[in-house]
Amino acid sequence: MNDFEEIYNAYFRDIYLFVFSLSRNESVAEEITQETFFKALKKIDSFKGQCKISVWLCQIAKNTYFSYVEKQKRFEPERVLKKAGPYNIEAALLAKDTALGIHKALHHLNEPYKEVFTLRVFGELSFAQISQLFEKTESWARVTFYRAKQKIQDSLKEE
Repeated sequence: MNDFEEIYNAYFRDIYLFVFSLSRNESVAEEITQETFFKALKKIDSFKGQCKISVWLCQIAKNTYFSYVEKQKRFEPERVLKKAGPYNIEAALLAKDTALGIHKALHHLNEPYKEVFTLRVFGELSFAQISQLFEKTESWARVTFYRAKQKIQDSLKEE
């Protein structure tokens, strides 16, 4: 238990800031961060050490946050996506009809494209932050994001 307490103390702030970057809401970030560590405690035996513990915790936090968002959508029939970047695909997220198509295309993307796109567009993380999460170069993050956008655009053209 002391080991997990050390993990909690070492990574709480990082996970909180990551969730806050996704949610832009302090109370939601606090709640999701607490739930992330609760889930991590229950699943600590499944952590194989194939990635940094911070990456593993961010994965749990991201999945927990998106589950939370899905639950909230049931109670908010007119949910408007906030702030899209200057790219055509991000701007298209504001159009409701296009948003569903983009989410469907995103759902069918393979990793790491799906996660990089999600972190960049919805998490509003910089390429430097994404590269740190994946332990890759910033160029890798940029190229992966560009390829994810291309795959989504190709998928939208097919519909």
